[in-house]
Amino acid sequence: MGDFYQNGIITTLHNLSNRPIEDVEEELTRFARKRPLALILPSLFSELEGPALGHIIDEISKVPYLSEIVIGLDRANEEQFRYARSFFNKLPQHHRILWNDGPRLRALDAELQTLKLAPKEAGKGRNVWYCMGYVLASGRAESVALHDCDVVTYSREMLARLIYPVANPQFNYEFCKGFYARVADGKINGRVSRLLVTPLLRALKRVFGEIEYLQFLDSFRYPLAGEFSFRRDVLTDIRIPSDWGLEIGVLSEMQRNYANNRLCQVDIADQYDHKHQNLSLDDKNAGLSKMSIDITKSLFRKLATQGYTFNTETFRSVKATYFRIALDFVETYHNDAMMNGLQLDIHEEEMAVEMFSRNIITAGEQFLSNPMETPFIPSWSRVSSAMPEVFDRLIEAVELDHQEFMAE
Repeated sequence: MGDFYQNGIITTLHNLSNRPIEDVEEELTRFARKRPLALILPSLFSELEGPALGHIIDEISKVPYLSEIVIGLDRANEEQFRYARSFFNKLPQHHRILWNDGPRLRALDAELQTLKLAPKEAGKGRNVWYCMGYVLASGRAESVALHDCDVVTYSREMLARLIYPVANPQFNYEFCKGFYARVADGKINGRVSRLLVTPLLRALKRVFGEIEYLQFLDSFRYPLAGEFSFRRDVLTDIRIPSDWGLEIGVLSEMQRNYANNRLCQVDIADQYDHKHQNLSLDDKNAGLSKMSIDITKSLFRKLATQGYTFNTETFRSVKATYFRIALDFVETYHNDAMMNGLQLDIHEEEMAVEMFSRNIITAGEQFLSNPMETPFIPSWSRVSSAMPEVFDRLIEAVELDHQEFMAE
């Protein structure tokens, strides 16, 4: 059971009573009559063959309040898309699959590429962006939730708690971020959030001062959570990164576009577990190593847009400050783990901290060497201005795929 303490500058909605899911769903069903609700599921085809997604779909099938489910399917050939149609066909709700590697969506993407309006690289950011475009195009929902497809501890209560803050018409929230304890199999997980993001934010505050942007990010209990919900109008002007900086990028856009009282975070699970990335100590282009570089660069870019100047000496100061703070966090988490009978390997934790500290310098070097880098995907308002028929084209491509490859 969570506590009621409010930390930082963002409202935190706790789980204080373990309210029965049936009560919450009854309310959401009532809300949905006036404010239709939808769900976005960005998925790799490999996740259809994994241990989590089948259970997730079974749980979502019981949800009574969704008007639409939008599934973004990546890395799937035609045979795999046919299989996906059958896989998701058990959903009783209205749903559509965006076959991102199919010829129709690829053709639309190619046209957007010629206009320099499409994502530059494949990945979750690109998948989410097209799903957001489809939600705008379909017009079926007023409030939307998004969560990952690899959550092995999933229950439909997670979705209900995630979407409730933007579904309740008595609330004024435009955006809600989910949080949870990354504890599973007797271990504390979430190394990038615990050992990179939080200590790096604290280090940046020591170097640059108590900037509101840094206070904002540091208010989120799990800033890298892939679960969030939003009102549909949020989608029009948001510019998201296509790399591992997606979650930080989304939060940054919310801070830029909305007052703090329109944003919140909600406790959606006592325990949460999904697939884990390799640390990749010797490969900066893979695993948590690449993730840490992309996330760090996203923070540097945002601070630069607010007028803060970086040079080699700045990055050295940030790295040294981070390293000391992060090592202190290792001790803190170790003690927390011991008190709760959990495992935490200090050696592995400190290896991660050492790699992250090196990657702060790497991210800084990349930031300085490529000042014209623009990893952000254009907003849908810009895309629709340049190609007014883009939403009709997107709907047409998805519907033609749906009709041609009918599930058996």
